[in-house]
Amino acid sequence: MSGGLQPGEKAPDFTLLEAPGKSITLSEELKKGPVVLVFYPADFSSVCQKELCAFRDAIAEYNKLGARVLGISVDGIFSHAAFKEKNDIQFPLLSDWEKQTIHDYDVVLPNLAGMKEVAKRSVFVIKSDGTVIYSWVSDDPGKLPPFDEVKKAVENLSS
Repeated sequence: MSGGLQPGEKAPDFTLLEAPGKSITLSEELKKGPVVLVFYPADFSSVCQKELCAFRDAIAEYNKLGARVLGISVDGIFSHAAFKEKNDIQFPLLSDWEKQTIHDYDVVLPNLAGMKEVAKRSVFVIKSDGTVIYSWVSDDPGKLPPFDEVKKAVENLSS
């Protein structure tokens, strides 16, 4: 695994669109509690679907721990809307259309099936003060994150 922010580093702030006219800002979300950022390469790809559906299935547990889950890819807001509806995803999927956030977090996959600069599959757990406490980044877009480790990192914030 290479790239990505490391535990102890400050998470760069961002404001990204979730839907037409609706944006989400990381620093505002952190006022509500910890945030789990889930970067993924593309809507409607089979591995991304498995990953986001796994977070969907665990969303009640994350919410109970006071954490917000935010998905981020370079796909547009309309693709995200269709992907969310098809998979009944109940957390925001944010569009990094300009690709600035994937660069800020150092999770750029240069080429995926001919698509230039998509997000590496990666997960960051960020505590309320903006500090990264957990980081997982994969150069292999076919590899799923260690879901138990991610949840444990969030649980450790509550204990």
